[in-house]
Amino acid sequence: MTLGTGWRSLANLLKAEARLFSPKAAENLASFFDCIGELEAREGHPLILDAGPRTDFPTLYRARVFQSDDKLKAALTRPDIHLGSPPVPSAAAGRMNARGILAFYGANNQKVAVAEVRPPVGSRIAVAQFEIIRTLRLLDVTALGDVRITEGLADCGLAGRMEGAVFLKLLRSRLTRPAIPDDDGSEYLATEAMAHFLATEASAPIDGIIFPSVQAVGDAFNIVLFYGAARVEPMNVPEGAEISASTGRWAEDGWVDDYEVLEKVPSTQGDVDNNEQEPTCPAVTTAKAAPAAPRDANWRDYSLRIMPESVRVHRVRSAEFATDKFAVKRRRQEKHGSIDI
Repeated sequence: MTLGTGWRSLANLLKAEARLFSPKAAENLASFFDCIGELEAREGHPLILDAGPRTDFPTLYRARVFQSDDKLKAALTRPDIHLGSPPVPSAAAGRMNARGILAFYGANNQKVAVAEVRPPVGSRIAVAQFEIIRTLRLLDVTALGDVRITEGLADCGLAGRMEGAVFLKLLRSRLTRPAIPDDDGSEYLATEAMAHFLATEASAPIDGIIFPSVQAVGDAFNIVLFYGAARVEPMNVPEGAEISASTGRWAEDGWVDDYEVLEKVPSTQGDVDNNEQEPTCPAVTTAKAAPAAPRDANWRDYSLRIMPESVRVHRVRSAEFATDKFAVKRRRQEKHGSIDI
């Protein structure tokens, strides 16, 4: 490797995959996470789960808010690009990733995916289901509160079982803390560091984390897939195809919401008369897929595949909040002046 390519590789690593990491922080995290795969919850529920083909977790959902008709149409034409992981320049900081570090945030159903993007009233949300096409290893934070604290934790380098219990509870509370608009980026430095460690530094790397949703109730949880597992397979679109989307039409009673995507593909009929040709499959299923976008030209394997027939558009009519209400007591007290001696 030349000096130039080595530097470019390092620059790309720091820009898109992982920031500089403290060796001391890595040592502290390794003292626990190197043994976490051996732990179980009280009912035998493992903390490390497999997701993907032939597992109980084969798909996930992802949503995005739109207030522009043009941007929504673009997302409907190519949901693999616009509803998948954002490109590096657009990757905003999140609970588990620093700004510019790719991650795929999803949910276990449409309702949770919609709630998690916290859409304003009047906006529209596009939601799609993604198939997990290879086996991924996920840390299930939802089970951390029920972990059986055994002597094995002390063998992992922790001072004792009590310290292990405190660590687990603190980790779960940090990952499920609601995001507040006034928070600065430093609030997530610890969880970002932990996610980076699990993805790149752990003895048995983890592909992502399952954590409870704070925006929805019931069987509601989120999934974040780290950089190495966040790549979406491009849709099989024939070369030369023209794709357009419409969001509605005019009728006698006015505008009607009606979402449709049209793919105009090159004709498969040559100079030979169609009746003399052998039957062939439609172009959409036989044409070669369009080349991957330049931003996907990297070492990562595809982990996700968009399910185009699953795409739905939700229009937000109203918002409802679950709150705890407290009375505010107000009282007045007479001030007593100080006595000079």
